[in-house]
Amino acid sequence: MKTLLLLLAVTAVVLIVISVLHPIGKKISLYLILIAIALIMLLPFYMMFVMSTLKTNEIYSFPPIVTFGSNLIENFKNMTAAVNLPRAFLNSCIVTFSYTILVLFFCSMGGYAFSVYDFPGKNMLFTILLGTMMIPATAGMIPWFIMMSKFGWVNDFKALIIPGCANAFGIFWMRQYCQNNVPKALMEAARIDGCSEWTIFFRVIAPILKPAYASLGIMNFVNQWNEFTQALIILRKEKMYTLPLLLRSMVSDRGTDYGAMMLASTCAVLPLLICFLCASKFFMDGLTAGAVKE
Repeated sequence: MKTLLLLLAVTAVVLIVISVLHPIGKKISLYLILIAIALIMLLPFYMMFVMSTLKTNEIYSFPPIVTFGSNLIENFKNMTAAVNLPRAFLNSCIVTFSYTILVLFFCSMGGYAFSVYDFPGKNMLFTILLGTMMIPATAGMIPWFIMMSKFGWVNDFKALIIPGCANAFGIFWMRQYCQNNVPKALMEAARIDGCSEWTIFFRVIAPILKPAYASLGIMNFVNQWNEFTQALIILRKEKMYTLPLLLRSMVSDRGTDYGAMMLASTCAVLPLLICFLCASKFFMDGLTAGAVKE
């Protein structure tokens, strides 16, 4: 450890010297620092992949093993014997995709309405909407559960999908994007051509909102895929478990097979990585849109 810290300190000093002595050294130093940060961020994922191929006693070994092992097939057999991963994966897909699609639909319409239309109480409603973002989610957990019980939605995916499909952050996000990127002249031209308001939204405005859709979709997809607390409260039957609940069920007081658990965690994380990689360009476009205003 001391050797590693000393090496990092020497490297930092060398980078500072290079950046001072030569202009191109600043770019080199910047890229090296970014590469180092990226490697640090990727290290937990790499170790999870490695541990999914190791035995439990190998995971506990010191110094830790950083190369792939040969116990992948055995861990897969233990995982399939302990839990029903395909069923939990399907449940997570149903909840997450349904929730994300509804969020994009309702939040885009709400944000568009707050951005474009003038109606009585608009500013007050938007202020109240923003105010709800200051209330911790845990404060509404008990009222939420009482309402779901009254609706008969215990052990039902609707309790995880419907209540948050028009959330305040999503409406705020889409409103800000519409204000900065939707030209009013385009809407006026569409109205002159005889388009209805629904046609203008779905045929003219929606294509412009693609970067905002991608950014908001990824954020909500990740949050809902990892949702644990609400799922733990509302889902009682094992056949209804989503992936976070499935991973929790693999922890036992009688001993946990961490190799199998790490393999299940890998299977749960891979869809998130694939989703982000596929939509990363739109995600970054959505984050930077409106940052520079002409």
